[in-house]
Amino acid sequence: MHINPLHDWNLAPQAAIALQKDLASQLIDTPLDLAAIRQVAGVDVSVKNNVSQAAVVVLTYPDLQLVETVRATLPTTYPYIPGLLTFREGEVLVEAFKQLQHEPDVFIFDGMGRIHPRRMGIAAHLGLWLDKPTIGCGKTHFIGTYAEPNAAAGSYSPLMDGDEQIGVVLRTRTGIKPIYISAGHRMDLSSAVALALACTTQYRLPQPIRQAHNAAGQFIV
Repeated sequence: MHINPLHDWNLAPQAAIALQKDLASQLIDTPLDLAAIRQVAGVDVSVKNNVSQAAVVVLTYPDLQLVETVRATLPTTYPYIPGLLTFREGEVLVEAFKQLQHEPDVFIFDGMGRIHPRRMGIAAHLGLWLDKPTIGCGKTHFIGTYAEPNAAAGSYSPLMDGDEQIGVVLRTRTGIKPIYISAGHRMDLSSAVALALACTTQYRLPQPIRQAHNAAGQFIV
């Protein structure tokens, strides 16, 4: 699939932060027509012994049947710095994207989209490289304030950074701890929430993310 290489990954932290601020102005908010989606991808990276393994899993939509799984591995050279995860994981993810034989309509990332100090989490950032609709699906709280959503599945509450809503805290299963959903690129928040729920089956995480997480963790020794 086509990828837009926008910059080098090996940037010093201050240069990386400046780039994030610049790229944030290029993000597009637009409703997504869920009825037009035919394939959805889950994206994740695991790190083991200083090796990063990226996995992209493509499923049919809405029935969520497996179409394709690709993996890529590279040495983990960028340090872990909160807010700069994309510079640690971006290069290996691009290598995985290059292997795709199918072109998904939307990508769901295990990580954040606009839930980020500069609104440039990994789903937003790599959405610009892919020029595709992307969603951030985080498992843990990063930034922002919120009220706990109701216990019922499908309940959610706004995640706020000051006066700005940057995502939602979404309960995918009744009585189970929530996840953190935000738009990435070419996506609005309501569409992101709707698709995350549509891709959730009997587990807390949407199925594309769950399968990508499992695939990324399967290191071949």
